Amino acid sequence: MTNFLRPGFLQPGKGHPDPAAEAQDFRLASRRVFLEHCANGFGMTALWHLLANDGWAATVPDPNTQRQPHFAPKAKNVIYLFMSGAPSQLDLYDPKPEMKKHHGQPVPASLLEGLNDILIKSTANVMASPRTFQSYGQSGIEVSDYLPHLARRADDYCLIRSMHTDIANHHPAQLMMNCGVPRLGHPSMGSWVAYGLGSESRDLPAYIVMTSSSGKGIEGGSSNWSNGFLPSTYRGVTFRGQGDAVLHLSNPPGMDAEPQRERLDVIRDLNLLSRRRHGDDEVESRIAAYEMAFRMQTAVPGLTDFSAEAPKTLESYGLNDETTRPFGTNCLLARRMVERGVRFVQLYHSNWDDHSDLNKNLKKNCDMTDRPAAFLLQDLKQRGLLDDTLVVWGGEFGRTPMNEVRRGNTPGKEGRDHHVYAYSMWLAGAGVKAGQVVGATDDFGYHITQDPVHVHDLQATILHLLGIDHTRLTYRHQGRDFRLTDVGGNVVRKVLV
Repeated sequence: MTNFLRPGFLQPGKGHPDPAAEAQDFRLASRRVFLEHCANGFGMTALWHLLANDGWAATVPDPNTQRQPHFAPKAKNVIYLFMSGAPSQLDLYDPKPEMKKHHGQPVPASLLEGLNDILIKSTANVMASPRTFQSYGQSGIEVSDYLPHLARRADDYCLIRSMHTDIANHHPAQLMMNCGVPRLGHPSMGSWVAYGLGSESRDLPAYIVMTSSSGKGIEGGSSNWSNGFLPSTYRGVTFRGQGDAVLHLSNPPGMDAEPQRERLDVIRDLNLLSRRRHGDDEVESRIAAYEMAFRMQTAVPGLTDFSAEAPKTLESYGLNDETTRPFGTNCLLARRMVERGVRFVQLYHSNWDDHSDLNKNLKKNCDMTDRPAAFLLQDLKQRGLLDDTLVVWGGEFGRTPMNEVRRGNTPGKEGRDHHVYAYSMWLAGAGVKAGQVVGATDDFGYHITQDPVHVHDLQATILHLLGIDHTRLTYRHQGRDFRLTDVGGNVVRKVLV
């Protein structure tokens, strides 16, 4: 047996203080190593039981089991409609009639006094919105004519007009909104939520991402739904709009469930051996990923099969229209996912980065997303799902009250630049005080004048609605405890019921 011993195992005669314990340790080590090298059949099974008895093979933590929140939650699930590229709040949700008096004139010097805004030139001219705003619902919230369907749902959401952030470039600003810091390598909000709460579904991932676009991609790409330094099992799983919903999920021809299960059992056992040898926690994530993929092979086809949906539902989500079908399909899938217990669903629609041709491009994106997003709220509400589902809408920052000057001033072709000092987002659903506006901006929509809400405040509020104290949801990495809200964040109490 001694030929099988590796460095690190106890060997007899090396000064063990208890001779009887020394002999027992030697017998266990010898049996364990022998069985490890006889890994086929009996050897693997016996080794597994030995490891379990020794405390090496405790049950691998399942990321899709539910975990207890810090306090009673209002929301169980989140659907985050991320409008990548930053929609213009001044043309959608924050009307500024006073700007019409200054349209085409140089921006007042007092507006920029003391600011270090590298994107705004002193020669920039005020660009009043050509949009028509109207009050809707009992709340009287004013919404643009570009969002007629969401306007009619104004009583269902809380509109925040006083969002602000720190970064004026898309990729780091998207990371800031999704990951809490403007740097690569940190977990996204969905990953933090999955890590903190797990999932109600055993057959679907806790965190799922879907994308749609008007022709341009998402600047930050997959870094927006990264697991960062959390185990990889918490990464957002991307669902596709065509072909297999998840790449490589289907079995190849000739492979059915029984041999697939047997194959996975062998792979699991080999991974457990690797985990035992090297102490790498990531192996557990690999095991969990294989098992999840196996269960998804059965669950996903049912999830994406809309045959049981009423024709009126499909029409209302916009699936019968080429313009609304991509985002509408994702919205319907999001509803079906939260019905099945998926914890965090994120829908990215790009690209709202309208430096020129604002009227044309903004209308295009609104036409694609307005109807499906509005019916998502209605559908969740009529099914009772909005009672415990939080819906979030918004981008990484806003747009300037001045027209874009880098690309010319051709009449009718103007755009707006990036603006971090004030923009709009909304929240709806579980625990949110709907039918109200939080925060306000000045007559030009440049500065916040009431109730500023930083990105970290929004993140803290979302976690709070899920029953999570954002200061306690931490993960130790490289010698310190990290959290989504970094070292900031306050729950926005005015948003809450």
